[in-house]
Amino acid sequence: MTPAIDAHVRVDTHPTHPSAVQAVLTGTQARVALMALEAADWSVAATNVLVLARIDHEEPYWAADAAKHLTAEGITVEITPRLQEAIDEEWTWPNYPMPGCARSEIREISNQAQKIHDAIRHGHLLIHAHARDGHTTVAVGTYVHRGGKSVYLHGEDHLRQVADTFDSPAEALMAFESVHAAEMRPGPAPLTDTERAAIAARSVFDVTTATSEPSRPEPETVPVYLADAGDHDALLDSFLDAHGEFEKWRTWSDDTTHAIHESQTLRIERVHEAAAHETAWTVAAYETPVSDRMWVLTATGATPAPVLHNLLIDLADGDGWDTVIDGPVDERIVAAATQPLSDAGWKHTVDGRWIRWTSPDGGVGIQFDAFAAQHPNQNLATWTVWAGPGPDRPTWAITASPHTPSSLLAGLSESLADEIGTRQAHPASCERRTNLASSPPAIPAVGTGLDAVRTR
Repeated sequence: MTPAIDAHVRVDTHPTHPSAVQAVLTGTQARVALMALEAADWSVAATNVLVLARIDHEEPYWAADAAKHLTAEGITVEITPRLQEAIDEEWTWPNYPMPGCARSEIREISNQAQKIHDAIRHGHLLIHAHARDGHTTVAVGTYVHRGGKSVYLHGEDHLRQVADTFDSPAEALMAFESVHAAEMRPGPAPLTDTERAAIAARSVFDVTTATSEPSRPEPETVPVYLADAGDHDALLDSFLDAHGEFEKWRTWSDDTTHAIHESQTLRIERVHEAAAHETAWTVAAYETPVSDRMWVLTATGATPAPVLHNLLIDLADGDGWDTVIDGPVDERIVAAATQPLSDAGWKHTVDGRWIRWTSPDGGVGIQFDAFAAQHPNQNLATWTVWAGPGPDRPTWAITASPHTPSSLLAGLSESLADEIGTRQAHPASCERRTNLASSPPAIPAVGTGLDAVRTR
């Protein structure tokens, strides 16, 4: 006989989503039930509250299935009357395009579509490109586990199916392009209404009592490198609204946004939940849509909004980002990139392999690594811009690889040397900067997800 577990699971309909299901866990061993439900792809929405939200609207059926498994493990399960009514309901899809299928067969087809959706959402299936095909969407992608197949997907939501398989991403992309070249777009298709509703249902519940924020003093004017980070997401949205030549798409996990230039040779990646000292922005340029990188630039989560704004504007202006630099970085390129610093009287020092320019107040600096500059194929951080105590303990940092255009770096130098910004003058902001100063330095990403979204 299975020993009883001190865990109680109350399963009920979701408070806002029409088909989703929620489970509330209690008991000293509630963690056992939580792990079992997470393994069945339920999502944690609050402490000891999980949600099952699917794109096939079969949540009541799978909730009943989960209840059977939990009961078999010795966990007490309570199904509310209204959920039981949904479980017992006999329904079918109107105008289902596969006539003759029994209800169990329809459910199995939908479950296969759900597995594809979950693989994309969890990052196990990387979508390279998509296109519209009549009234529906088609896509091509690759499973990322070792030896993973590339697949051609047809349909949306509960009707998505694997229509063909390939041995390599290149083979899959070539076949996809041969049929859908005119409509082909990079990355996954925009989320459907059903997918958005499922994301909303899985969102963390607001279980806290709202409290009014204390009034804030007027922001103070400071050098741009001391300005607040601001709202990076709003900054990106504003940039994309003003520059239609960039196409935006967001990953299925909803934690990263990619902005891709219409030429497909400039990519911007924004990681939304990156910590202050971690890489939150990656910009990469390519000579052609399928070539290796020419250069890459990264910025951490605490980088001041005005600095990022100026950088994005320079990119939108086509400030040399498509220029190929042949050979190693020479003295002429370094001088062009740092001329605004020299004009502003920044301190210039040489320390072995490192050449540094430091602001008069010592609050910000730019470092050039002569050693890294001689290894252009390694995407090493040849340039490092930092604010704070030093490049090894920055409050924020920007790094750039050897062939980053000198005109782009000169624009960054000019911004740091001449411009001002604002920050909130209250103790909380001071405390935040103190914490950031003790954070480890940012390390530039090598082989980021930007490379994975390139298409032919």
